[in-house]
Amino acid sequence: MLITPAINVYSEIGKLKRVLLHRPGSEIENITPELMDRLLFDDIPYLDVARQEHDAFAEIFRGNDIEVVYLEDLAAQSIQTEEIRELFMEEFIEEAGLQGDMKQEAVREYFRSFKDTRALIDKMMAGIRKEEVYIANPKTLTDFLDSDYPFLIDPMPNLYFTRDPFAAVGTGISLHHMRTVTRQRETLFSKYIFRHHPDFKDAGIKLWYDRREPYCIEGGDILVLTDKVIAIGISQRTDASAIDLFARRLFDDGQSFEVILAFDIPKSRAYMHLDTVFTMVDHATFTIHPEIEGPLTVYSIQRPAGKSRDLRIEKETMDLKRILEKYLDLEHVSLIRCGGKRGIDAGREQWNDGSNTLAIAPGEVIVYARNHITNHLLEEQGIRLHVMPSSELSRGRGGPRCMSMPLIRDPL
Repeated sequence: MLITPAINVYSEIGKLKRVLLHRPGSEIENITPELMDRLLFDDIPYLDVARQEHDAFAEIFRGNDIEVVYLEDLAAQSIQTEEIRELFMEEFIEEAGLQGDMKQEAVREYFRSFKDTRALIDKMMAGIRKEEVYIANPKTLTDFLDSDYPFLIDPMPNLYFTRDPFAAVGTGISLHHMRTVTRQRETLFSKYIFRHHPDFKDAGIKLWYDRREPYCIEGGDILVLTDKVIAIGISQRTDASAIDLFARRLFDDGQSFEVILAFDIPKSRAYMHLDTVFTMVDHATFTIHPEIEGPLTVYSIQRPAGKSRDLRIEKETMDLKRILEKYLDLEHVSLIRCGGKRGIDAGREQWNDGSNTLAIAPGEVIVYARNHITNHLLEEQGIRLHVMPSSELSRGRGGPRCMSMPLIRDPL
């Protein structure tokens, strides 16, 4: 039976009760060397082994009394009627960027040929190769002219990073406008899940951000540190204007959050999201990439005072340790550096997301096996580790936190 409320996340470390994953599918086998940059991959994972690793990841949750739900299952269960199915297909085709009426109609009929909704969802995620769909009787110049590009609709191999398309914050969600074209369709699945799935459609879930907004924001930049403090990265993938909208809606709703710390981090792939360089593992303990220690520029955003509609924003420059101690009201914060210190080990293990851990309870985290130096440092600090295999999943450049979206955590 589903625990209520349907969304309940007021920390990074509260006992995890329900988590959303996506088991890698055929979309991984549609990555080619020529398309890796377009699809945001640096290498091509071997699907069979990636699935074995992901299944081991899921078993860690189940072995700790955490319910696992899958994006692909929830999406299929959300298509409750023929009307919803048609609306979803039309919206998906529109956002897939298909040019030419004949191509659109051919893909529309191809999708209608799937009688099983779960199979339809899997195909949408996998992408459509040109040889799968026959375009008969081309009628426009666009239909006649073709390129060597192998897909009618691109695959969506980043889906197993369920952290990014939306974020569970408090008792609501932020449904995101993703930065890159290749990831923007991912949020469609979340839209239909929260609008139509039986677990969520009548649960009164608030929307802190909408995918239709013009500014970009992604879930890897949002860390719910406590029921009072949220950290958000102003990053390569998240705009300051999106944070403004998110903050205003969150504060207007009267949630318990009092301050949003907007971290101005470098706009580069190495610092893609805030959680690739900084995660929380216990009440006063964090894993970090050594390069993020600072001094940092941080903007403290607080709810409007009195009858004012203006957010209260203060700019501060200080190192990460002092920022966390000040805003989390802690006497001492411990920062565990990925790889131990700046240099070869830090660079190598940061490449494999050594600082991207996922807490399933205070002081208890899931980590990649390959980051053995960082893992040893965590154990020395008394952190309990659940170690997962990572030879193939890590090729997508995302760690355990990137691959999971907590839906329900116990309060601290």
